[in-house]
Amino acid sequence: MAPPKDKVGFIFECGREGPDYKVCKYLLEKLNPNIEMVPRFLDNTERLLTECGPVAKILLETNHCKSIVITWDLEPAWDKSQKVCLHDDREKAIKSLRDSNVLMSKAVLLCIVRELECWLMADKRALQTVIGDFKHPHPVGQIREFKKPDTQIGRPKTELIKLFQRELGKTRKYVDRNHALLLAQSILDWSKLRRSDSFRRFAEKAACVSLP
Repeated sequence: MAPPKDKVGFIFECGREGPDYKVCKYLLEKLNPNIEMVPRFLDNTERLLTECGPVAKILLETNHCKSIVITWDLEPAWDKSQKVCLHDDREKAIKSLRDSNVLMSKAVLLCIVRELECWLMADKRALQTVIGDFKHPHPVGQIREFKKPDTQIGRPKTELIKLFQRELGKTRKYVDRNHALLLAQSILDWSKLRRSDSFRRFAEKAACVSLP
């Protein structure tokens, strides 16, 4: 009989069908099959930052999770009237956790600075595979490779939309709910993805593995 898996709670700023959840769940299972994700959804960034504490407390005490990962995108800003600030976001999340008496040693604050799509664009081989399947038998055009995907890609989702339309036509738009997981499943190894600082943090703090 296999030993029980370690439970790790994840709090997302999306719904159950959101691409962040689907991609993180898939990558977590690939990185460390001995971890079981226990997800919770707070729908938007403001709720996640201000309400993560009570949710984390339940995950730790009722669901018996070993730790909690709170993940969100810094950009684009959830409040268009304000400038993004990682420090302010972290302080809101920390206050919520402390107000609920959640030990910070049990929590991982995982901010993906510029959208989850920066992970999906880190390995152009995955893009070539997915777009190539849609475009067959026509060849895929040149796709740029990013050495620092977290900072080099200004608006990753917008860039993916442009790439899909350039290669497949105006009617074949990148849709995160349809294509994000497909791209993640086409990543062959971690050699390109580890260039992303936020992904490395995900691997080390959430999946408890060190990337070579």
